[in-house]
Amino acid sequence: MFAPGNDKAMKIKELRRKTNKELKETLEENRHKLGQLRFDLAAKKLKDVRQVRELRREIARILTILSTGKNE
Repeated sequence: MFAPGNDKAMKIKELRRKTNKELKETLEENRHKLGQLRFDLAAKKLKDVRQVRELRREIARILTILSTGKNE
């Protein structure tokens, strides 16, 4: 049976294990991917529009972890 939130919880735990440098690299990659997805969305090439939302949320999670300053 599907347990809501399990995948998200694992993603947060994985992100918290990373160093600040790794988080910043991941953030840069995700921002680039988001730009590509938005471009594809405007060109009607994107089939799954949910990807944009999921990527935006992942970027927000990374920014939240970086702003708390608990990772070093």
